[in-house]
Amino acid sequence: MWFIFYNNLTQINNLATLIVIGGPTASGKTGLAIELAKELNTEIISADSRQCFKEISIGTAKASPAELSSVKHHFIDCLSVSETVNAGKFTELADEVIAELSKTKDYIIVAGGTGLYIKSLIEGLDNLPHIPEEFRKEIKSDFEAKGLESFVNELRNNDPDYAAKVDLHNHARVIRAIELMRFTGKPYSSLIGSKPENPRYKSISFCIDIPRPQLYSRINNRVDQMMEHGLLEEVKSVNNFKANPALQTVGYKEMFDYIDRKFSINEAVDLIKQHTRNYAKRQLTWFRHQGNYRFVEPKLSIIKEYLRNEK
Repeated sequence: MWFIFYNNLTQINNLATLIVIGGPTASGKTGLAIELAKELNTEIISADSRQCFKEISIGTAKASPAELSSVKHHFIDCLSVSETVNAGKFTELADEVIAELSKTKDYIIVAGGTGLYIKSLIEGLDNLPHIPEEFRKEIKSDFEAKGLESFVNELRNNDPDYAAKVDLHNHARVIRAIELMRFTGKPYSSLIGSKPENPRYKSISFCIDIPRPQLYSRINNRVDQMMEHGLLEEVKSVNNFKANPALQTVGYKEMFDYIDRKFSINEAVDLIKQHTRNYAKRQLTWFRHQGNYRFVEPKLSIIKEYLRNEK
């Protein structure tokens, strides 16, 4: 079963402490996580909902082969875009890695910008009902037939509270909300929000925070580099899987639209930059609302000082 429930689990004892390096895209998480992993002689679990797919590397800004070989990474290049993944699956795989690494490591790094994956791993998921696979397939077929706009309107009409706070461009979250609403007959917002009494792991969480103009400049430069490194060719190589939620995301959706002649190449690139900046802003909002993150510059010395004070 892909979706796992953890609300009733208490904190796991005698396991390594998780050091979370979260934050917006292009903020410097990868480099900092690698530096820290080397310093602590440990490994990294990637908390990124797209870097797990082996066919897409440029648009997901994966670490370079040299960086990946310098420190062992988990949950990168482990699935195909033909497969599906969610927070429950990520947590299930991460639990296995943590259990094994805890035999020899005091700390394990969890790095990435998918806040829901991090929350699922450390706190546990809401106690949502299991949806039969056949029902989910029906919802997916309906989505492919009607499109995102129809699903967004349904969400707004039936659960305005959730529609007001969710990223309505995020296909996976909109579809998930519709699945549960149709299956239970209740608003999605009424099914979520219960927080487990105890965390699942000991953790120290950081969110990378750099000045907004600097962040936006880094994002714009990164998109230009992605295009230079062959983003369009990468998108063309996965065109047959364009309906997969993992590919209906920033960087890929705009390139698919260019291929379908909805935009010029320059318009598509500008949209990628704009949508990535918007996404980064939403990521920061997410981490700020979690309440347990220390907002820091991407400097190893700062993290080390926090860790010394924790002892």
